[in-house]
Amino acid sequence: MKRSRSPMIFIFVLGLIVILAIVLTIFFMTRPGQRADSTIEQFYLHEQQGKFSDSWELFHSQMKEKFTKGHYIQDRAHVFMNHFGVESFEFVLGDLKKLDQWTMEKGSKPLSPVYQATVIQTYKGKYGLFRLHQDVYVAEEKGEWRILWDYHK
Repeated sequence: MKRSRSPMIFIFVLGLIVILAIVLTIFFMTRPGQRADSTIEQFYLHEQQGKFSDSWELFHSQMKEKFTKGHYIQDRAHVFMNHFGVESFEFVLGDLKKLDQWTMEKGSKPLSPVYQATVIQTYKGKYGLFRLHQDVYVAEEKGEWRILWDYHK
């Protein structure tokens, strides 16, 4: 009797498809743009949960020079939670754009490459519904993507 090889071929082809899908997923999830996008999302998830210490850790060193960790934690909680009377917010992350070079403020070190996205935070508080639109920048520092804000005047 002759054995059919079609089940073996089917299993082999299916295995190749699964391996290819895994490789493509890893490739697309580790692309710089994807990693930059994930960093922005993680930053605002921390902010949304009031974990300002964790969000501060995602700042680029140029941002960390702007304010200490303690000052940032106290200020963010004070302004958003106390003054605006909100406990949390929703946010939408806009499309990511790659910039060849960017500076945080006049005289600061140029960074390259940098990704930029507009984040819209929606708050519901004692002063009603309001939205904060902010361009957020991400640059790689020591192998990690880090958050920056624009301080140009």
